[in-house]
Amino acid sequence: MASLIVQEVLAPTLDSTSQPPSLFDGTTRLYVNYQCPYSQRVWITRNVKRLQDKIKLVPIDLKNRPDWYKEKVYPTNKVPSLEHNNKVIGESLHLVKYVDSNFEGPSLLPDDLEKRKISEELIAYSDTTFVPEVYRSFAKDARTLAGAHFDYLEKALHKFDDGPFFLGQFSQVDIAYAPFIERFQVFMPEGFDYDITTGRPKLAKWIEEMNKLDGYKQTKVLEQEKMVEYYKNHFLPKA
Repeated sequence: MASLIVQEVLAPTLDSTSQPPSLFDGTTRLYVNYQCPYSQRVWITRNVKRLQDKIKLVPIDLKNRPDWYKEKVYPTNKVPSLEHNNKVIGESLHLVKYVDSNFEGPSLLPDDLEKRKISEELIAYSDTTFVPEVYRSFAKDARTLAGAHFDYLEKALHKFDDGPFFLGQFSQVDIAYAPFIERFQVFMPEGFDYDITTGRPKLAKWIEEMNKLDGYKQTKVLEQEKMVEYYKNHFLPKA
């Protein structure tokens, strides 16, 4: 899956001074922000399914959005969104499933019914519990509160022994968690002197294996220092 993907030259980000693309002309477009973890989920899906020639990335500046994006593309004015078959749909986890189901490329869900059931539980946990609770912990006792959720993932990674990923083989579940674990792994040592992999060998191995996937590597945050500063300013108590 990883070895055949060619490095993509990323398009420049569009802001309020930018003209819109030729909307609804039959081109499938994925509207993203390069720093947004929710966008990254769908971007990873596109890449690992080798759809770079089928789905065009359109990066949006979230601090200086073009008016046409809200007016003509996606009224909620959020990313990610997907322009496909003369309609626009959004919400990252829905888009991961939509791209996996409606485009060619290797399936990102297993045939095994037990694994399918576990996948639904883990994907739901990502947005209902894991992501919001870890972010909330930054204002409280991050080591203890966030640690419990990383322990949950460590236990989940012990469930199947036919590979290093949540369902053994790479799947939608890994895509749901990857952008956030990437950011937490970088930020928490800086913000809280806390290594999320300490005492969690399965999670450490998962991160190692994720970093071998070209389709994921191409989506990773390039300016990690800026991301850490943003998290410090946004989530840590002011002195």
